[in-house]
Amino acid sequence: MNLIPIHSFAASSGIGALGVGLKQLIIQLITFLLALFVLKKWAFGPIVRILNQRRKIVEDGVKLGEKMRVDEQKLEEKIEKTLHNARKQADQIIGDANQTARQMVAQAETDARVKAEQILTETRTKTKQEMEFARRKLEGEMAGLVAQATSAVIDEKVDAKKDAGLIERALASSRRAL
Repeated sequence: MNLIPIHSFAASSGIGALGVGLKQLIIQLITFLLALFVLKKWAFGPIVRILNQRRKIVEDGVKLGEKMRVDEQKLEEKIEKTLHNARKQADQIIGDANQTARQMVAQAETDARVKAEQILTETRTKTKQEMEFARRKLEGEMAGLVAQATSAVIDEKVDAKKDAGLIERALASSRRAL
C-alpha cells in the first residue's frame, strides 16, 4: 500500500494547491501585519491628517465663496439703494433749481416792468415839462412877433396893457387852431 505523506496531501489540497506553504503563509501574514502597523503609524496618519487639512481648506473655501456671494449680493443691493437715493436727490435738486430759476425770471420780469414804468413815467414827465417849456418859449416869441406885427400894422406903439390884451387874444386864437 502506498501511503501518501500528509505533507504532500496538504500540498495538493487547499492552500497547498496554490503553491503556498503554511510556513510561508504565516511569514507573509506577519510581514503584512507588520507593514500595516508601520504604514498605519507613520504613513496613514500623516496622509489622513493632510487629507483632512485639505478637506477643511476646501470646505472653508466653499464657505468663504458662499459668504462672498452673499456679501456681494448685499453690496449690490446697497449700491442700488444708494444710486436710487442719489437719483432722487439729483431730481430734487434739479426741480429746486428749476423752481428757483422760474422765480428769478418772474422777479426779473417784474423788476423790468417796474423799471420800464418808471422810465415811461419819467419820460412822460420830462416830455411834458419840455413841451411846457417849449410852449412858454413859443408863446413868448409869438407875443414878441405879435407886438411887432401890431406895431407895424397900426404904426404906433401901444402901451403895455393894450399890448398884453392883444397878445392874449392872439394866443387864445392860436391855441384853438392847434
